[in-house]
Amino acid sequence: MAKKSAIERNNKRKRMVKKFAAKRAELKGIARNRDLPIEERMAAQLKLSALPRNSAEIRVRNRCEVTGRPRGYYRKLKMSRIALRALSNQGMVPGMVKSSW
Repeated sequence: MAKKSAIERNNKRKRMVKKFAAKRAELKGIARNRDLPIEERMAAQLKLSALPRNSAEIRVRNRCEVTGRPRGYYRKLKMSRIALRALSNQGMVPGMVKSSW
């Protein structure tokens, strides 16, 4: 199990991403628009950099929904390899069986 503080910090980042998503998208659109004057684009870039760093989507870490583990994460299942193995051994994952050869 991961530290509760690390999991909560990541949850806080997710909330901030959701809160600032529209504003960030608008400012990014203005900053990337080559048809606008350079002064307006630079002003949008400065406003974008003034937003909280944790409101950027890239700062969110993929973590296992079961254990909070940050590594060995399967995106499709939203869990780590260890949690997936434990659940599949218990027969909780449909279609997954223990292999033997």
